Amino acid sequence: MFHGYLESPVGRLLLTGDEAGLTGLYTPEHVRLPVPPGERDDSAFAEPARQLAEYFAGDRAVFELPLAPAGTDFQQRVWQRLLAIPLGQTQTYGLLAAELGNPKAMRAVGLANGRNPISIIVPCHRVVGSTGALTGYAGGLAAKQWLLDHERRVTAG
Repeated sequence: MFHGYLESPVGRLLLTGDEAGLTGLYTPEHVRLPVPPGERDDSAFAEPARQLAEYFAGDRAVFELPLAPAGTDFQQRVWQRLLAIPLGQTQTYGLLAAELGNPKAMRAVGLANGRNPISIIVPCHRVVGSTGALTGYAGGLAAKQWLLDHERRVTAG
């Protein structure tokens, strides 16, 4: 395991990884901000840094990186589904639960969403409450609002 840092419009991001790929991306306000694992090696994250810079510049809608988040089978299914939510769009917990085959699993989907260790790239910020209201975001509601506003500007332009 190793880690690195990247400055971004939502603050200094902590990136974690191993030989399999990116294992984590955390905003400064993340409620589960881990102790950085292993040695610091910012150069190990050159490709994620390049793609994140493109995203923040409005030039990238989809990330193409090896991802290796640790989680249960259900969490992995939720996180895979998050990757299908297009840039600039949102989806509700209920719709995600229905798409995963269990419309009553909204709470479980919410918990899995909140445990996503690779924020921004696995876009858990695109999930909103049933009324469209911003609900909890492990990376902080200010970051969630900024990311959604940024994506709306990019897709509107």
